[in-house]
Amino acid sequence: MKKILCLSALLSLYCIGNAQTDTSVKNMDEVIIYSGKFAERKKNIAQRVEVISARQIAQSNAQNTGDLLINTGNVFVQKSQQGGSSPVIRGFEASRVLLVIDGVRMNNAIYRAGHLQNAITVDQNSLERIEVLYGPASTLYGSDALGGVVLMRTKMPKLSATNKTLFTGSAFTRYSSANDEKTAHFDLSIGGKKFAWLQAYNYSNFGDTKMGNHYPSKYPDFGRRSQYVAIINGIDSVVKNEDDRLQRFSGYKQWDIAQKFLFKQNNKVTHSLNLQHSNSTNVPRYDRLQDVRSGTLRYAEWYYGPQKRYLAAYELAVANMGFFNDFKANVNYQHIEESRHQRDYRRYDRLDNRMEKLAVLGFVIDGRKLWNNNELTVGLDGQLNNVKSSAFRKNIQTGVETGLDSRYPNGRNKMNYFGLYAQHLVKLKGGKFILNDGIRLQAVSLHSTIADNSFFTLPFTEVDQKAFAVTGNIGAVYIPDENFRVNASISSGFRAPNVDDVARIFESNTASRQLIVPNSEIGPEYTYNVDLGFTQNIKNVRFEITGFYTIFRNAIAISPFQFNGQDSITYNNTRVKVFANQNVNRAYLYGFNSNLTIDFSSRFRFYSTINYTHGRLKPKNVAEVPLDHIPPVYGKTGLTYTNRIINAEVYGLYNGWKRLVNYNPSGEDNAQYATADGTPAWFTLNVKATLTPLKNISLQFGVENITDRNYRYFASGFSAPGRNFIVAIRSNF
Repeated sequence: MKKILCLSALLSLYCIGNAQTDTSVKNMDEVIIYSGKFAERKKNIAQRVEVISARQIAQSNAQNTGDLLINTGNVFVQKSQQGGSSPVIRGFEASRVLLVIDGVRMNNAIYRAGHLQNAITVDQNSLERIEVLYGPASTLYGSDALGGVVLMRTKMPKLSATNKTLFTGSAFTRYSSANDEKTAHFDLSIGGKKFAWLQAYNYSNFGDTKMGNHYPSKYPDFGRRSQYVAIINGIDSVVKNEDDRLQRFSGYKQWDIAQKFLFKQNNKVTHSLNLQHSNSTNVPRYDRLQDVRSGTLRYAEWYYGPQKRYLAAYELAVANMGFFNDFKANVNYQHIEESRHQRDYRRYDRLDNRMEKLAVLGFVIDGRKLWNNNELTVGLDGQLNNVKSSAFRKNIQTGVETGLDSRYPNGRNKMNYFGLYAQHLVKLKGGKFILNDGIRLQAVSLHSTIADNSFFTLPFTEVDQKAFAVTGNIGAVYIPDENFRVNASISSGFRAPNVDDVARIFESNTASRQLIVPNSEIGPEYTYNVDLGFTQNIKNVRFEITGFYTIFRNAIAISPFQFNGQDSITYNNTRVKVFANQNVNRAYLYGFNSNLTIDFSSRFRFYSTINYTHGRLKPKNVAEVPLDHIPPVYGKTGLTYTNRIINAEVYGLYNGWKRLVNYNPSGEDNAQYATADGTPAWFTLNVKATLTPLKNISLQFGVENITDRNYRYFASGFSAPGRNFIVAIRSNF
């Protein structure tokens, strides 16, 4: 691993030092982005933004949105099961990374600080682009955007430019060998001059994933699934796994449907309606199914219920409306359902079922004014969350159901966000110097009640919180010529504690057996970030590097706690230590991202990327400890070949060591699923090719993890696929 990283760095320096300036190089970053709410050139934005285009999405041919992000080499993704993907940006994960779909925030009142799977409820095959914002982005997007934002835009219906109806669309089917995946996708746009309709359908059937067979020499049994629990004649039985590389009970099915309607009232006014639905079968919680207690597997069953996501959004877009050159208003509604189901080995009397239903109503109003060299974007947004949490215990032999403590308070749970912002951009000295600045006022309220306090005698039955924050950013971009760019920025982020932070009761799966209990006293957390980066084009070489330093104040983390005066209690017939979310004073993070691209010719391109993050938590009156969610060094290096018919790519994905000494002792790093030394470094060799023999037909082939390496992503209890053969056929019309 060290040799790979050193070679990449030396090659970067050699190319920069020996290449000569070539004025024929295209202007840098002439890419249009939408992360600033309206179309803007990427080069004018001080914050680092990465764009994943529709073409890249198709060429990546990824299994889900999480794998698509992994394939960039710039976003780390944690997985606890095959049906999971939790993006990590600059050491921030889950509720500290904001997910946005078509301008609508997906984060809600129960996004947890651990590991999420919500990103995969977005069908990557229906996306036209993804934009990843690195660093705090609370000025534009409000609470939760501490580490960054993942902005996903789905395909739009296409209007016809003639009197004839326009039909466009795509379809593909894919098979992957490592998990016996079978996926089919179809989308069709039917457009007239004023009205267009798009429909998209995606179905995936994922079997159990087979891990690699090439093990690190020191850990020949790492991740092997030697046994599992099966119900035989109504009795739980521990069964030998005949193929211990097959991760039994990791498969699931998922389907996604989208409908979009576009009405162009006139040249100035456009209306659109966006309907989305995602659903799945039960998703086994694979990492928990490996847990051992008293010398045998602990759980007979542990699975998430179907992940259901519904979205309905109406948007009005108007050009030249009064003061504004551009104006947009969006009102949206989301309905989300999720559940957890678990049963201990041979405990037929206690299949525990915990269900959550969320109704989320939101609105976003944005306007942009252009004058001279200035651009001013102002906006108002809000989101109203209503959470219903329930639970019951079922005897699977008799069918009798009894009461059970719910994951969140079983009364009323409401959380509301309201924000007002302004973002300004001005171009000076003929566009060579660009200033970005902005400010946001944010108010958040939370109210939660415990209707039945009989399961735990809590010292309170009601939580009321109100938070107000002012966040902002200021940045500068200097572009003396088309081949050089320097950017610097200072920004702040804000996140109000949500229902999951304040009121959750949860048994954390660590060796010390922790019980997380409610804590009504925690407050908001803040980040203050400095970025500095530069981009250089020299002849056929492009080099980009961005460094950052983040101060994390009032960081919410799990720490020892007392419950009714005790530091441990009996829960589920087991003595467990009591922990709670608390503001542990402060933390800090720093790191860098570097990208190198070399065009050897019009057909051959070399690229390499590397990412490093360091984070430490500084609790009150305690020595600093590693911050959780910090990935090891990771990146991607590859070579592409492109001509009229063939697009081929050979690349390596790699992660460095995550030593046990750098794990957080009480967070979400999941040391129990690593080796005794931590998570080993790994490297996979991969090849993919797209053959386009006809204008509208493409054949895709790929082999991932060619060396059949056995590995896991840091903090994951699920082993990555071994050697994986992929075939797909695509049609565009």
